[in-house]
Amino acid sequence: MAHLHSFPERISALVVGASGGIGAAFARQLLASPRVDTVHAWSRRPIDKGDPRLLSDVVDITDEAAIEAAAARLGDVRLVIVATGLLHDDATGLAPEKTWRDLDFHKLQRSFAINAIGPALVAKHVLARFPRDERAVFAAISARVGSISDNRLGGWYGYRASKAALNQMIRSLSIELGRTRREAVCIGLHPDTVDTPLSEPFQGNVPEGALFTPADAASRLLTVIDGVMPADSGNVFAYDGTIIQP
Repeated sequence: MAHLHSFPERISALVVGASGGIGAAFARQLLASPRVDTVHAWSRRPIDKGDPRLLSDVVDITDEAAIEAAAARLGDVRLVIVATGLLHDDATGLAPEKTWRDLDFHKLQRSFAINAIGPALVAKHVLARFPRDERAVFAAISARVGSISDNRLGGWYGYRASKAALNQMIRSLSIELGRTRREAVCIGLHPDTVDTPLSEPFQGNVPEGALFTPADAASRLLTVIDGVMPADSGNVFAYDGTIIQP
């Protein structure tokens, strides 16, 4: 259960990508928290509401008009989690590049649209809904492979570069956000390897015991969210609370 002790009671939260593995786990755990009144759930396809406090909207994060329209229906919101991401797509043949010979304009464009541009556009339309003098958190799922200093293997060009771009977006957003909302926090989150369709083709290389369930990942990341302070804004945090270097 998400305790969220750092928030006042009865907050409204938004989960973007709520039909995905981690996104759905975030939504379930937020609904189970006594401090959460309403969970807005954005996803590319309709989801089973189940709970009257779950307010769903069909939103494609590459469609800014859809984001703007859904944001207008939010009201005040105190916690925003963007849990979208793209690593591979069988329908379009998108896969992590092993060599520069695999680079393709349209596949790179798609990676950046989902992993960097979409979350930035969500921020554009929801950050203004944060209160000016109270705690609020914007968190987007990033990845350790987006760290430039940590890149020792190469490859995975589009995913690495688009997550690095997301990390830079988060840093810039945090600076601007802090000028008008000093209690707000804007961070990236690295969940490690989670048992979802995104990681499924690559799970063979994961050591035993190191593959998290979506519920485990969401719980760990909500603990990180609960512990971050305004001074932490702009950083990317791993699931264990450590900061990932740019």
